[in-house]
Amino acid sequence: MEKQSLTALVSAFARAYHAEHKEVKVFDDPLARLLISDEEFAGISGNMAKAAAFFRPGLSGSPEEALREVVDHQLSPTPLGRAAFTEEALEAAVRLGARQYLIFAAGYDTFAYRQPAWAAPLQIFEIDHPATSADKQRRIAALPIAMPENLHFIAADFREPDWRSRLLDCPAFDPPCISFCSLLGISYYLTKEVFRQLLSDIASMLPRGSSIVFDYPDELTFTDQAGQRAKKQVMMAAQAGEPMEASYSYAELERMLEEADLLIYKHLTPEEITDQVFHAYNNSQPDHPVTAFDHVHYVLAVKQ
Repeated sequence: MEKQSLTALVSAFARAYHAEHKEVKVFDDPLARLLISDEEFAGISGNMAKAAAFFRPGLSGSPEEALREVVDHQLSPTPLGRAAFTEEALEAAVRLGARQYLIFAAGYDTFAYRQPAWAAPLQIFEIDHPATSADKQRRIAALPIAMPENLHFIAADFREPDWRSRLLDCPAFDPPCISFCSLLGISYYLTKEVFRQLLSDIASMLPRGSSIVFDYPDELTFTDQAGQRAKKQVMMAAQAGEPMEASYSYAELERMLEEADLLIYKHLTPEEITDQVFHAYNNSQPDHPVTAFDHVHYVLAVKQ
């Protein structure tokens, strides 16, 4: 990948659309819209409205209604749900003593620029592919936003063996310090061996009590039993040049984590995500509910 991630940009679009158009929010990211140019926002909006017949066959209505349906049904459930799950877990970890937040594949995440008061003790590390990291920094530099003093950029490709040295070379990174790590949207795009090694490498660098949050596609994702949303998401990722590589059963994932000295502290199925994360929003929008994405699960794991 020699240019910024298109899937990361679409995720930012979904967060921006939700923040601008919804009164009751699953997850509120008021800065996401600032990272997307008007031209990009209009282009994604138009393309998604035109694709409504693909994502929602039989749908009728105006382009605006089509866009809302595509965003709520296809684009936003995972970016919104996993962000809400992660930042709730992060707050709990900080209150228990975590002092470093490592955001792997940070993309266009905006946490560092909208830090709540409870994040004050944190050192934040945005770790991402050099192309996406450079594009993110270019976009931020063009905004009237002060660069947080506790934010550090680490340009690294997780598929390359030197990514750990790049993090360790950062003077602000303290390996003995309890850390919270987010690996959102990563497990889909790495082979199983690379993802297994990534989990092991991260865990080996951190002390007991550190935690990792990630989402993953289950073992039905690439089968005929997969839901239509999942099948279309696989197709869309491939067309964007970022094909999905792997899926996991719970038992397989549990073994993988145990090998890395990680234990599952919390695990949410799609049904549980809908009940817990989207409950308040759906009560406010009974005619247009949002449901968690087919076959996508969330995990909070803690190092023993």
